[in-house]
Amino acid sequence: MVTKSKDGPKLPKQQLAILAVARFAEPLAATSIYPYLPEMIKSFGVPKNEVAKWAGFTGSIFSVAQSMSAVPWGRASDRFGRKPIILIGLTSTMICFVIWGLSTSLTMAITVRFIMGAGNGNVGILRTMVAEMVPEKELQPKAFSLMPLVWSIGSVFGPAFGGFFAQPAEQYPSLFGNIEFFKKYPFALPNLVACVIFFISLMTGLLFLRETLESRREHRDWGLVLGEKLTRPFKKRHPHHHGHRNTRRHSFVDDGASAPLLAQSSLPSTSTSIVETDPPTLREIFTPQTIINLTSYTFLALHSVAFDQVLPVFLNYPHISPGDRTPGNTRLPFKFTGGFGLGSDKIGTIYTVYGIACGVVQFLLFPWFCARFGVLRCYRAATLLFPIVYLLTPYTALIEDKHTRYAVFFTLFLIKGVAVIIGFPCTTILLTNSASSLRILGTLNGFATTFSGLGRAIGPAVAGAIFTWGVTGRDYIIAPWWFLSVVAAVGAVPSWWIVEGEGPTRSLETDSSDSDKEEEEEDEVDEGSRLVSNLQRSMRPGSAMDGYGTVKKDAPEAR
Repeated sequence: MVTKSKDGPKLPKQQLAILAVARFAEPLAATSIYPYLPEMIKSFGVPKNEVAKWAGFTGSIFSVAQSMSAVPWGRASDRFGRKPIILIGLTSTMICFVIWGLSTSLTMAITVRFIMGAGNGNVGILRTMVAEMVPEKELQPKAFSLMPLVWSIGSVFGPAFGGFFAQPAEQYPSLFGNIEFFKKYPFALPNLVACVIFFISLMTGLLFLRETLESRREHRDWGLVLGEKLTRPFKKRHPHHHGHRNTRRHSFVDDGASAPLLAQSSLPSTSTSIVETDPPTLREIFTPQTIINLTSYTFLALHSVAFDQVLPVFLNYPHISPGDRTPGNTRLPFKFTGGFGLGSDKIGTIYTVYGIACGVVQFLLFPWFCARFGVLRCYRAATLLFPIVYLLTPYTALIEDKHTRYAVFFTLFLIKGVAVIIGFPCTTILLTNSASSLRILGTLNGFATTFSGLGRAIGPAVAGAIFTWGVTGRDYIIAPWWFLSVVAAVGAVPSWWIVEGEGPTRSLETDSSDSDKEEEEEDEVDEGSRLVSNLQRSMRPGSAMDGYGTVKKDAPEAR
């Protein structure tokens, strides 16, 4: 059944849900490594003081590879379709996660992470699919909050089973103590569990996800055909009604694989569509506003991901009690050291509680905030929270009372989570609405993934190196956090130059209007007869007239 609304279009909930399932495995697998990554790096023989550096580098190499391959994947999705590229990315990541869990050396782990990043360009393509499914600005806050919501949900389960299943032979000797495989590969089990989720996501996307690239939507999709056959026995049969045919389309809907993504009036002619299959030029992609938005997005990715990579190392770093602090290792407010001294299981619990809280905020508060204050204001407010959180985080280790220490830390952690929840979807909406045309979205999001990937690479690597520098004979554990605070403050500046655009739909209508101009001129001769026809129809029951003698488009008889 086609989703309709008298007051306007509705979200394509079924397709967005399928997209969410296809997305779910990636955040789940990505966050599952956080609790055990410091211990995994240690198991490779890396000294304690260098764990942060190599953990940051391991995270960075993934982003470097992803940034190198993002634009080619984006261009491939513009040519071959969004769906096949997403399925390739899921398959590649699933295979690499199995190998990652079997890593026995730092070199092997880094190599696998590089291949994993190079083989997955799904982040930008998923954003492109959401933009193509939901071109209406009033629906974008809800639609674009979906992927961060999925990330929040994945971040609930990921760290939970990452901390729960890592080193099973040691944690659960009665169950796994006699299994040599888990003694030899102590970090394999959480990755094997993640691969089961990857397979479910892959099959869901293959069987039920519809292509959104307009030039590829008429092509036969054998995955959808198979999915239709498999689900046919469970569907209720509905009589086929031959009523008024709705020629207007406000949004991508769930059961119309061949229906256009936009209103008929905004679709380009056949000749224009052929021309628009050519790759977009750099001049089309890099406008002043897209450059500013890409800069903001890169800074956001740099400091927020670096925080996520360094934080587990800080939580795992040995705690220094007040009695062990001396004038040699502590001179407040700047010189001191020590973390929380937690293992992978407790770090996983912290991330799980954090993920649940963020999911609630994402689901309940984010759409309301955007509707009440606007996307741009929300984004600017989020950028101001990051420097404050980063500045205060290391000082939580100085709090003597254990419960107070955890309470203050978790409050700061949750504030950072709220800023991320608001920041990432808002910057995605702003970037999408700065695009000049729908045809460049795939490539634009590919560049966004490239630049953000550079940020995700530089941030963890530099922050990890600074962490190692600060704790190696210097006792300045504040060093990486203050570095991130400065970066976040600089990254907040471009947000004040952003102008919220009208979105690619408006520009597409403008582009297509020129191609339709000749037809409109030819039709002017018959304008009088059409006006008479409209006047005759307006005399029928149920019709509606506007103030200029034309039938309103939302009147039943005018359709």
